[in-house]
Amino acid sequence: MNTKVWKVDKYVDKLENNPQVVDAANFLRDNEVVALPTETVYGLGGNAESDVAVGKIFAAKGRPSDNPLIIHIAEKKQLNGFVAEVPVKAEVLMEAFWPGPLTIIFKKKEGVLAETATAGLATVAVRMPDHPVALALLKRCGLPIAAPSANSSGKPSPTNAEHVMDDLNGKIAGVIDGGATGIGVESTVIDCTEAIPVILRPGGVTKEQLEAVVGEVRVDAALTDEAAQPKAPGMKYRHYAPNAPLYMVSGTTKFLQRLVEEKRMEGLRVGVLTTSENAGVYEADVVLACGKRAALTTVAAALYDTLRRFNLEKVDVIYSEVFPNEGVGNAIMNRLQKAAGNKLITE
Repeated sequence: MNTKVWKVDKYVDKLENNPQVVDAANFLRDNEVVALPTETVYGLGGNAESDVAVGKIFAAKGRPSDNPLIIHIAEKKQLNGFVAEVPVKAEVLMEAFWPGPLTIIFKKKEGVLAETATAGLATVAVRMPDHPVALALLKRCGLPIAAPSANSSGKPSPTNAEHVMDDLNGKIAGVIDGGATGIGVESTVIDCTEAIPVILRPGGVTKEQLEAVVGEVRVDAALTDEAAQPKAPGMKYRHYAPNAPLYMVSGTTKFLQRLVEEKRMEGLRVGVLTTSENAGVYEADVVLACGKRAALTTVAAALYDTLRRFNLEKVDVIYSEVFPNEGVGNAIMNRLQKAAGNKLITE
């Protein structure tokens, strides 16, 4: 398959009428799959009402079929087509955070969406992306679009079009190149089907921000339960992993350096994931600064690109510093834990 690339400037006016966007929307209406930029990561979009289109998403990614997909919309009125009810707290959250990096889980209407899109669950995960190209494409095609991250399943999510092509060139119909994404980690997923909303995946909107708007919010224990059936993407299977084994290290810089030296004595090529504050501290084969520890949003934005850069450097093992489990640090640590398969070395 020849994967088409559409280059679109997100700052251009009237993007819905942009010939590139119009062409990509036609592909979606023909039940092809198209990668598109969002404010979090690039998504792999397909018609959520079509088993054919959704099947192409799973096939291109090599994604397990029991992992539900997020449905992307451009306007709240689209919810009426496939959501059974919209709770009051969901309304409050939509008003505060849509468009934006928040996915809300609703009870779904039966018989509308492809069963494969929701993995046969009675619920559906929905978000409205805060990216002008994504919104223009969604409005132009007029469809609810299922869109997981546009990468091979289990690998680091793509934050630019080049990442998408590295993984999926020849496997999908096209990619809209809208430049680098901003937030860098996926949306927060919150279940609003219960009286107290429950975070199922940490992401671009923090627990503190949610509680400031809607009151008490719980964090689901299934985040760490690999045996639980996922109600949201990212709750099951290893994700975001670079090619080399990744270990999180909780301890001093000297302790991490000793681990590096031990592996280098074995003849292995060792990588260290750190931040700009500590980039000059370590002596290893590859030391990559992933943002600034003093500004964790920069770590989130650079995380997946940094993990992919280790692949290019062909390291044999990677040691990563850990980060505070607060604010966006929750999302960073969730992704690192998934990428490392929960392998943690403590001093």
